[in-house]
Amino acid sequence: MSPLSIDARRRLEERLAALRITTAEMPKAEGEPREVAETMAALERIANGTYGRCETCGGAIGRQRLLALPATRFCISCVAGSRAAGH
Repeated sequence: MSPLSIDARRRLEERLAALRITTAEMPKAEGEPREVAETMAALERIANGTYGRCETCGGAIGRQRLLALPATRFCISCVAGSRAAGH
């Protein structure tokens, strides 16, 4: 596991714990909040070795993007492309 993945896992686990505390105080709604689901999905990607790979193009997600948005699934090029296409 890369140092970036190790750091990301730690930060994602801390974020997940904080989200669970916050959401426990909120009225129960259907399903989990999206941010909890995205954080858990990122932890799964770390566990299965696909963390840091874009789900659209398969390319590497930039280190700075992962540091800013550790649960992101997409590289900046694919995000920009989907915005330009009106998605």
